Amino acid sequence: MLNFMSLRFLAKYIVTGILIAFWMFSFAQEDTVRSRPLLQFSGVIVTGDSLEPVPYAHVINLNIGSGAVSDYFGYFSLVAYRDDTIRFSAVGYKTSYYHVPDTLKGYKYSLIHVMTEDTVMLQPLSVYPWPSKEQFADAFVNTDIPTDDYDRAMRNLQRQKMESLYREEAMAGGANHKFAFNQRLDKLYYAGQAPPNNLLNPFAWAKFIKSWKNGDFKRKGKTESGSYYEGQYEKY
Repeated sequence: MLNFMSLRFLAKYIVTGILIAFWMFSFAQEDTVRSRPLLQFSGVIVTGDSLEPVPYAHVINLNIGSGAVSDYFGYFSLVAYRDDTIRFSAVGYKTSYYHVPDTLKGYKYSLIHVMTEDTVMLQPLSVYPWPSKEQFADAFVNTDIPTDDYDRAMRNLQRQKMESLYREEAMAGGANHKFAFNQRLDKLYYAGQAPPNNLLNPFAWAKFIKSWKNGDFKRKGKTESGSYYEGQYEKY
């Protein structure tokens, strides 16, 4: 019984001594880190060939695990200690490292870090619209050649088609605004007086009789959409 109690107390003392030694070692290491003066480490990251800024690059302090990201102009700033190792990495560039000198004086240090582009050469790939030469030859011979822009423009500018579009298409916003504005101007122009009446205008009657004799009001044809068009137009 006494031997068991002695072993128990001995093991307790050993574990306590190990914990105290570990705590003293951690405290000494933390005190050593605290004794090292901090350094404001900043700079600009540029490319090696054109000295253009490298935006959004990762800047990591490998000794303490902190880091930063460069801005759009390649500028970065982070806290470091002397004799630390800084890693620079960015998409499309080779990863590089920088060792902070341990002989620096002061609490600020700036540099221009140059990164090299990481070029990856891919194998050429040829893409064909047909899987075989025979299908390409058949398509080359039998495919209808599309009309050019001039032919399409001439078809769209045919008089019959333009007449049909003119009568069936609704007015756009600008045309509606102009029409309403003109109507408003007419009302303001004749405000306070009776508007003119063309029923009593001899010139209007003469023009109407002349157009009637010339047959301008007769239906002369029918468009493709089924609507009739009037006036002095040719029959298609």
